[in-house]
Parts: sequence; structure tokens; C-alpha cells
Amino acid sequence: MDCSTRSTGAMQRRAVRLEFLTIAWNTVEFFVTVTLGLVAGSLALVAFGLDSLIEILASVVVIWQLGGRGGARTRRAMALVAFAFFALFVFLLAGAARSLVISAQPDSSPVGIAYMTIAASAMFVLAGRKRRLGDKVGSHPLVTEARMTLLDGVLASGVLLALIANAAFGAWWADPLAAIAVALAALRESVDAWRDSRDPSRMAT
Repeated sequence: MDCSTRSTGAMQRRAVRLEFLTIAWNTVEFFVTVTLGLVAGSLALVAFGLDSLIEILASVVVIWQLGGRGGARTRRAMALVAFAFFALFVFLLAGAARSLVISAQPDSSPVGIAYMTIAASAMFVLAGRKRRLGDKVGSHPLVTEARMTLLDGVLASGVLLALIANAAFGAWWADPLAAIAVALAALRESVDAWRDSRDPSRMAT
């Protein structure tokens, strides 16, 4: 085994560890944010918690893809990631539309604000590390899932701003508007991932 092969293997193991860390983080995040959201009546917090489940699915897909090489395996992995993005889009858009129609006004959540600050920072750091490792090991699904983690950080930031706006100014509508913005970004990522799964020439692996 040459140095290049050993180096690639080491980077793949680091990538898998990052994905397991993501799964652990998102499992805790799901229970924390859904609980806080139900207590405060905040759609944004509940949505963020359910988004964590989709992030877990995407991480499992990437771990599966890293366990073997080959175009067919990579294309299936990209199709599953595309489905995860689309599921996030549908959920956020439906939830945001409902909140706007019924003028749902959540209570303020100081604990939610504190947690979202931590969550946003953690997701941005994880996204950067995944992207760099994905480029090094040539894993297109990992690079794509890094964008999903980045989107998770953007969603956390949007939820954070919405919670602050609601607490400070009573701006209940900030919550669903933030969700809609992230939903549209998720749709774009879903379309890109699906195109990658259909057209092998778009992928590096």
C-alpha cells in the first residue's frame, strides 16, 4: 500500500467520523429543538428539529457511499440526498404557509435563542470540514451533503433571527418567512443533486 492510498484511506475515515458526529449532534438537536418549539409554539424551532432528521438521513447515505466506490453506488446516493433536500423543501414550505395563513404567534424562547446560536456555529464549522474532505477523497455525495449541513447552519441563523425579532419586536411573521427562504434554497439543492444522479458526467466520482 503506497502513501497516497494510506492518505486517502485516512481521509475517508475522518469523513466517516465527521458524519457520525453529525448524526450524534442532530439526534440531540432533534429532541432539544422540537421540545423547545412545542413549549414556545414556534414552528421555526419544530421545523429545525425535523430538519435534523433529514440531515441524519443524508449522513447515513454518505457513510453508505463512502463504504464502496463505483458510479452506480454514487448515483443512488445522490438520488437519496436529492430526496432528502426535497422533503425538507416540502415540509418547510407547507409549515410556513400554514403559519402565515393562521397568523401563528409563537412565544419568546430565550433558551431557543441560545441554542440556535450554538447550532448555527457548529453547522458552519462541520460544513467547511466536510466540503474539504469531500474534495480530497473525491466523494461527490459528501460534498453535496456538506451543502446540506451549510443549509442547516443558514436555517439555524434564520430561526435565530426570527426568534430575536419575535422576542424584541413581536414580529411573528419573521418565523415563517425565514422558513420559506430556506425551503427555496433546499429545492435548488434537490434539483442539483437529482441532476447529478441522472448525469454521471456532472460528478467527479
